[in-house]
Amino acid sequence: MDIRVRFAPSPTGHVHIGNIRTAIFDWLYARHSGGKFLLRVEDTDRERSTQAAIDTLLECMKWLGLDYDEEIFYQSKNAQAHVDAAAKMLETGKAYRPKVAGPEPAPVIFRLPWDTDSNPDVRIAGNAELITDPSVPVKISSSGIHFAQLNEKGKSTERSASLAGFHQLKILDAAGTCLFEIEKEIGNIFSKDASFEIANSAKLVFQRREIVFKDIIKGELAKPLDGMKDLVIVRGDGTPVFHLANVCDDVEQKITHIIRGDDHVENTYRHIFLFQAIGFPVPIYGHLPMIVNQAGKPYSKRDGDAYVGDFRSKGYLPDALFNYLSLLGWSPGDDREKMTRKEIIDAFTLERVKSSSAQFDMNKLGNMNGQYMAEMDPAKFVDETWKEAESQGWTAGVDRAYFAKVAGLMQSRMKLYPQVSSWKFFFFDEYEKDGKAVSKFLSDKKVIDAIKQIHDKLSADSEFTLDSIQKSIREAESLSGIQEGKLNQPLRIAVTGLSTGAGIYETMEMLGKEKTIRRLKSFSA
Repeated sequence: MDIRVRFAPSPTGHVHIGNIRTAIFDWLYARHSGGKFLLRVEDTDRERSTQAAIDTLLECMKWLGLDYDEEIFYQSKNAQAHVDAAAKMLETGKAYRPKVAGPEPAPVIFRLPWDTDSNPDVRIAGNAELITDPSVPVKISSSGIHFAQLNEKGKSTERSASLAGFHQLKILDAAGTCLFEIEKEIGNIFSKDASFEIANSAKLVFQRREIVFKDIIKGELAKPLDGMKDLVIVRGDGTPVFHLANVCDDVEQKITHIIRGDDHVENTYRHIFLFQAIGFPVPIYGHLPMIVNQAGKPYSKRDGDAYVGDFRSKGYLPDALFNYLSLLGWSPGDDREKMTRKEIIDAFTLERVKSSSAQFDMNKLGNMNGQYMAEMDPAKFVDETWKEAESQGWTAGVDRAYFAKVAGLMQSRMKLYPQVSSWKFFFFDEYEKDGKAVSKFLSDKKVIDAIKQIHDKLSADSEFTLDSIQKSIREAESLSGIQEGKLNQPLRIAVTGLSTGAGIYETMEMLGKEKTIRRLKSFSA
């Protein structure tokens, strides 16, 4: 089989990470299988799907390296095919227009097929019964069945469903007397548009049938037809709805596999019938697990960055974001997390996609971004961090060559470009200090005395190398009765104002003797 998959977003100006994760999984499946990855822009909502929104989508895909194999398919250009498909269904009796009051035109409604005996995707699930509210008549017509049930609080709740779910239906009263048999009237219902209203009904007894399909990810999924309604496919104003347009476009693009979020499972049950009505082989489906927050709720903007543009603007690298999103709901089957794109493609199978929700972990993404940043070409890293520092407005007067040396020290410790703001202490004596850390680590007289000793030793140090710096610190600790290594953190805060960073010996050497001594003096005077 020549595999053809598609990514079919409706551009609105922002690209959610859930949507782009779907695109990544489609792309990976196509690349792994040697198939085609197609892009379809569902742009029929002209108010939201503006050219600017489409451009944002395309730029996002380009940034993440999601190339597509054929020309972009714009749904709006296939509108006539949608209308023609609906017209053909009307002509063949697979769809109908209901009777409506008033001047407004009626919509076109797709009828779930009554005859499903030869349908491979429908099976008999056994006998079933529903208790009804006797005070509300059961109404039966070619547009479906309408009845009421009492909820737990005793309130009557109206229900409606397609007739397709009620084969061998018998309507019984409270005494068990049969008031209506659908098999005796089904011919008249469809051929003569006969309708019936049955009072005093207490129970519906029928043969349950269900639509079923094998999901590559979730396994077998099924839905009773008595829980489904006939489906509007064209609105009264003549515009096709999502369901019809989506299926028609999949037919036009000859899609073989549909990989999308599991919020579309309910749509899939309906789309299977539409594919069959059009006469196109039903594609193979795979529904991806939802991305959730720490509380297990769908991940949204309220939880933090949710759009690809957010991550890009904050300094995340495209390969890092691609790598992380590919692991949200999928695993290579071993302990690997950081993987090259080729490694991910080679290992990717839909069978290894998890069916449970995938929790988004910002810390994990940050750590992965740091790993990719550490492997960047040093010259590129210098350029990018310089641009970021420029955008923050503090490069005036900064020596670019010295900046490059600092970048070399800090590259393996960076997770995001905006963190370059924490480098200011290398270049300026006026920089932000962590007040809590100063209070915590620089209030002990013994520590202050030890810092004074280090100041004096380094002032007399003609070498000022890593070895001589470390030697001076160790000697001061010994003379002050401080455990070896315990001065490192107070020293870091004294010379950088921060509680984290590169190794303190390397940091002091990078700062240079003059700046280091000047800063130590302010805490040891």
